[in-house]
Amino acid sequence: MRFLLVEDTLDVAEAIAGRLGNAGHVVDLAQTLEDAWHFAVTNDYDLVILDMNLPDGSGLNFLKRLRQEQIVFPVLVLTARLSVNDKIGALDYGADDYMVKPFDFGELEARIRAIVRRGSTQSDRSIAVGNLTFDMAERSLTVDGKEVELTRRETILLEIFLTNRGRVLEKEELLTRLFGLESNSNANAVELYVARLRRKLEGADLEIRTLRGIGYQARDTVQGKSA
Repeated sequence: MRFLLVEDTLDVAEAIAGRLGNAGHVVDLAQTLEDAWHFAVTNDYDLVILDMNLPDGSGLNFLKRLRQEQIVFPVLVLTARLSVNDKIGALDYGADDYMVKPFDFGELEARIRAIVRRGSTQSDRSIAVGNLTFDMAERSLTVDGKEVELTRRETILLEIFLTNRGRVLEKEELLTRLFGLESNSNANAVELYVARLRRKLEGADLEIRTLRGIGYQARDTVQGKSA
């Protein structure tokens, strides 16, 4: 998944980004509301992790602006504030959840998974497509009950395809969701990782189609199989 982290305290930001990065996610970091808004209007995110106190204003104002502009990314608010009114304000403005600093990283990851689940059709932490099962918490894949080892990038790519089944994904979108702001990567890298993932999904009930000149589309093959 791809997250936008809006946090100006560098050690906190690096710790969160490192933890989520090690779990196989891409994290874009904004340390001001101005940068955060630029990211929000130019990219798609699975979740925004938003600090309340930024150098150029309040995270509440940023959240309110997101909702006024009908930008519907889920938002998890992080803050050192303890006031119940602050919590109520964040939720009333459209936050999906709220955590007070300091926090436990395990709880942060669990809350992120819960928010993402609420925005999908999945009722638990796993996505199943026929003989394929992907555990979103453990970042693990099994096909026909056998574990398949994936690299970090392959895991990110698989999760993108699984949570966007049936949708056409352009190469540029996959590029930014796979590599974030790494400028040295190009569309050839996307093709490489798609090819690698296809090889590891051999025999799985998930097909990744190439739509020439457009991008890729993942679809279930279970319904097309004869009994």
